[in-house]
Amino acid sequence: METQRTEAKPVGPLASFVRFVVCGGGVGVLSSAAVPLLALLMPWAAANAVITVASTILCTELHALFTFGTGGRAGLRRHLQSAGSATAAYVVTCAAMFALHSVQSSPSLAWEQAVYLGASGLAGIGRFLVLRLFVFAGRKENEAVAVRPVRGGRVHHGDLLLAR
Repeated sequence: METQRTEAKPVGPLASFVRFVVCGGGVGVLSSAAVPLLALLMPWAAANAVITVASTILCTELHALFTFGTGGRAGLRRHLQSAGSATAAYVVTCAAMFALHSVQSSPSLAWEQAVYLGASGLAGIGRFLVLRLFVFAGRKENEAVAVRPVRGGRVHHGDLLLAR
């Protein structure tokens, strides 16, 4: 059966940033509500770790499918690479919360939310850059691409893409 390569269209930096903010920000807002609720059952750092892992898996899939236009799911390699930037974000949010609790012994939920969201926003900008420039930077030559059948007619030598 004859096949033809199909690739996802690359997404420009501004469009991918807007998509990153919508996907990552939406999950981030939900996470910011989930962390203090889960922290009622366990230490805050553990609650943050659980929510960070779950939201990172979800966001990596969303970023692969929508944000960076890869045309497919993230795969294990991209999940592992994304986990590195999520670990850095976790450290930033924990450090911000530690600083808040050092300054104010019993901050209100509103203060915790503000500090957490602020730290998450700064960490998010760093994550966007890492994901855009390294994790989802484009197809490597040794990665597989989707193929689909060529309809009708024969494929001639001039129709084939032999090298990039």
